[in-house]
Amino acid sequence: MTTPLLAEFPELAHLSREDLEDLLADPVYFQAIFHSLGGVRRLYQSQADLGFANETIANNNLHLQQPLYNLRSETQDAFDEAKSLEARWKELEKEQRDLYQRYTPQFLLMRLKHSITAQDDASEALATAFVRPPTSVNPTSGTGTPAPNNEIDDFVKEFKELRKIYHKRVLWAEKWSSKSLGVSVIDISCLHLHGEWLLIQ
Repeated sequence: MTTPLLAEFPELAHLSREDLEDLLADPVYFQAIFHSLGGVRRLYQSQADLGFANETIANNNLHLQQPLYNLRSETQDAFDEAKSLEARWKELEKEQRDLYQRYTPQFLLMRLKHSITAQDDASEALATAFVRPPTSVNPTSGTGTPAPNNEIDDFVKEFKELRKIYHKRVLWAEKWSSKSLGVSVIDISCLHLHGEWLLIQ
């Protein structure tokens, strides 16, 4: 006769009714029969396998822990360096913009016009100083002594040089403003060297 119990646990089919009653009455006997069942043994084996697998994973994780800590530290260092480089990059970009600003056509033309004014002032100051020099007074006659010829020659030479530079700069400014001769920013840049307009002197 097949019962639901025997259908689920066929290993108990060889037990008599008295054995089954003893099984229910004796906990030790029950445990012995229970742990001898194939399903129970397979369940315990699965638990043991899972426990071993978990232990293996835990050991692997422990072995990887320090390398992971090192990697995290290296990653943080790399991130900090990247942020520092990013900040430095922004500074360099600003420096580059400021530098380029000094060589824009508008800025260079402004510098050229300022140099024209300064050159004109320098030549006018030279002429004024020559026309109104401090005179040496003759104690007898009280009249001034005229400048000797070599001073006149020196003045003329220096004044002509100043005016030549002035007119060259005026010519360049006119060319640049009108663009009639295709003056480029490179042409103007070539005129400016270390803050001085040297190449048009």
